[in-house]
Amino acid sequence: MNYKITNGAVELDGESILEEVNIEIKEKDKIAIVGRNGAGKSTLLKAIIDNEMFEEGTGEEKFNIIKEGKPIIGYLKQMNLEDDSCSMLDEILKVYKPIIDLEQKINRLLIEMQSNSSEELALEYSKAMDRFEFLGGYIYKKEYETAIKKFGFSNQDKLKKISEFSGGQRAKIAFIKLLLSKPDILLLDEPTNHLDITAIEWLEQYLKQYPRAVIIVSHDRMFLNRIVNKVYEIEYGVTCEYSGNYTFFEEQKKVNYEKQLKDYEYQQKEIKRLNDIVTRFKYKPTKAKMAMSKLKQIERMVKVEMPNRYDLTSFRTNFTINKQSGRDVIYAKNLKIGYNEVIQDVSFNLYRGQKLAVIGENGIGKSTLLKTLVGNIEKLEGNLELGHNVVVGYFDQQIALSDSEKTVLEDFSEEFPELTTTELRNSLAAFMFYGDDVFKKINMLSGGEKVRLALCKILKKGPNLLILDEPTNHMDIIGKESLETLLKEYNGTIIVVSHDRFFVNKIADCLLVFKRGNVQFFDGPYEEYEEMLEEDNETEKSEIASEKSKKESSNTYLIQKEKNRITTKVKKIERDIDGLEKKLEELNLAISDENIYSDYEKLSDLQTQIEQVNITIDEKMTEWENLQNLLEKE
Repeated sequence: MNYKITNGAVELDGESILEEVNIEIKEKDKIAIVGRNGAGKSTLLKAIIDNEMFEEGTGEEKFNIIKEGKPIIGYLKQMNLEDDSCSMLDEILKVYKPIIDLEQKINRLLIEMQSNSSEELALEYSKAMDRFEFLGGYIYKKEYETAIKKFGFSNQDKLKKISEFSGGQRAKIAFIKLLLSKPDILLLDEPTNHLDITAIEWLEQYLKQYPRAVIIVSHDRMFLNRIVNKVYEIEYGVTCEYSGNYTFFEEQKKVNYEKQLKDYEYQQKEIKRLNDIVTRFKYKPTKAKMAMSKLKQIERMVKVEMPNRYDLTSFRTNFTINKQSGRDVIYAKNLKIGYNEVIQDVSFNLYRGQKLAVIGENGIGKSTLLKTLVGNIEKLEGNLELGHNVVVGYFDQQIALSDSEKTVLEDFSEEFPELTTTELRNSLAAFMFYGDDVFKKINMLSGGEKVRLALCKILKKGPNLLILDEPTNHMDIIGKESLETLLKEYNGTIIVVSHDRFFVNKIADCLLVFKRGNVQFFDGPYEEYEEMLEEDNETEKSEIASEKSKKESSNTYLIQKEKNRITTKVKKIERDIDGLEKKLEELNLAISDENIYSDYEKLSDLQTQIEQVNITIDEKMTEWENLQNLLEKE
């Protein structure tokens, strides 16, 4: 399968959205589409489905769209729930109709074969079984059961009618159907929105193993890093391709910009030098010929374009805390939270300067905890104390996204009537409300703009404890990065609820992990928490393997022939690793060559080779360690 768009453009309502689209989708590609909010990412996904949206772009190549293999494209916004009266399980099982029909046929053949032993019937049964296995008949039940569970649905939910679910739950059911239908090209627009960490981690694994192409628009950097192998950035209406994950894209973008800027500046100096020679000697008879040759030299040059300064516009602030809190900021002991009944029992201490992230599944009390801490709902039982001089700034996503007929300036000035218009506008400008932006009505702002306005109002008041409920929702990646910088530099105390693991890992130095019926305090960043979970999983696997081993026969040692085979394989792997390390040494020497370093294509190719050799060495080392472990058990 191959799908290629060359020099495409999209115009909507007379406005140019995309000017030069060049994108290629191959089988098993995992692609990220990135860019600022409003860059045209979602528009590109729609145009990949509806090619009528494309017209000829501004590039030099001929506009063309090539599709090999007639790929089936799946897009969540086109995935309908066909019948509100059927159960959730029946709706999801529609995806597996070919497998279920084949399963019923196999059962009929089995019954027939009890009274009819003909070769024709046996052959038909054999073919049906082969087809059943090819379609995934042995795993499809586990597949949909796991997806239903990971998306937060219970066994009872499976029997509910579609009409009984909320709009958000119906969207999740449609998402499950889309994933399990396995189209040739899977288009996902912000797939992690409204998913908790458990669902996101399952989705990561599912997409990494997905046997076909996936295209993702997402602001979740950890999600992209763990899945994609190619990035297309949209900037100024033009797509640019990068190989690798999101982090590599960020690094390479900077390298590309700096190299092109350096090449441009060098060429401009050379053009100036040649023009100076022409100016000096063009009227001297003995030098006129030489001067003309310099002019032709300039004309023959392949001009290097001045690179566009990449768009890093972000909000900033120089806010200060009005007064510091005492050392003890929050004391919570057996704090029972909920509305009419207890949903969690929470205990933790928080000290000045700590940054706490509250993580866990949806619907098990994270936002309820924040509302209890700020007094919006009453505690049910237990102890809750705020420390000396604690001043809270509370960000509630639902309130932040509310609509109003007021302008940005009017809304902000009501909070700070003592400020002059200049002071008001300076504060708003720090959060990217420039010029006439301050006269926009609240109900005309995007979700990201509303979040920025709410944060601006909170931080301007100078609180020493920030309590933030999903502050990065509706923000693009640059906005998240600038908020991370702002919060890292903040010298007060922070409690934040977030499902963005990259953001959590950057900000938080401790975690409050919500599970069903249990809340755990973890003193460390998210990456250490992940490592702990992995160690626990490995220990559990080891214990299971050990128990299994005890139940097996006493003959637990490899026979000598098998030992010899493994030893031979170990020696071969050692020779392979030696060869790869020599190759890596040669590539590293080559990359330091000045001629190579100034040639971007060669440099990029060498970097790709080095990366691949390192991956192969790691794979060989893992295999070597596994074989050595087997030998040591002998």
